[in-house]
Amino acid sequence: MTLDIQHITQKYASKTALDDFSLTIESGGVFGLVGPNGAGKSTLMKIIATLLRPTSGQVLLDGINIQKSPSTMRKVLGYLPQDVAVYPNLSAREFLQYAASLKNLSGKAAKQQIDDLLTIFHLTDAGSRRLSDFSGGMRQRVGISAALLGDPQVIVVDEPSVGLDPEERIGLRNLLCDLAQTRIVLLSTHIISDIETTASALAVIQHGKLLFHGTPQTFTQDAENMESAYLRCVHSGEGLA
Repeated sequence: MTLDIQHITQKYASKTALDDFSLTIESGGVFGLVGPNGAGKSTLMKIIATLLRPTSGQVLLDGINIQKSPSTMRKVLGYLPQDVAVYPNLSAREFLQYAASLKNLSGKAAKQQIDDLLTIFHLTDAGSRRLSDFSGGMRQRVGISAALLGDPQVIVVDEPSVGLDPEERIGLRNLLCDLAQTRIVLLSTHIISDIETTASALAVIQHGKLLFHGTPQTFTQDAENMESAYLRCVHSGEGLA
């Protein structure tokens, strides 16, 4: 499976969130999208999730334009936005049942998947509690569970580790790595440690532009080389052009 992002530009009035952005993502490993807050990561993910139409450019999933045929993406998508929208008066299990119905899961299949996800994310004992009583980290785990319902083949998660403790973050990274073996998994974060040991490839975005595309190892080496060059210039008094 291949996700081909071709010359995407997204403008909001006088602001350009994405500027002629192109990138190709293949299944078979976690792909990390890294950049500071406001870099354009969430905008790109909304376009991939067919929640936003770009000003120009196109996104192809296995050669099919998802702007012209959004159902092509939606029927295989698991999407976790940066701000998880939950219904506070529902229990975790009720919310996941609602999410399962939106994905047209049958009662028996939905129950089994919900049971499995509540177990994976250590929420079984809290499954009957209202979401209004959950901590931010617990709500995030419910949101991730909802995104994974239906066995999606394209998983797009925006800042998924927000609110999770270190053990939960490791568990989530391991799960995404397992899922990515046969799927497209796109993980967006502004924390490089979230993907440096997880992603097989990454892209760095800033001000809506692609700054780097390669392996985490190459990125780390390039960063170290740039830092070394900077320090040499500072010590020699030459400065950087």
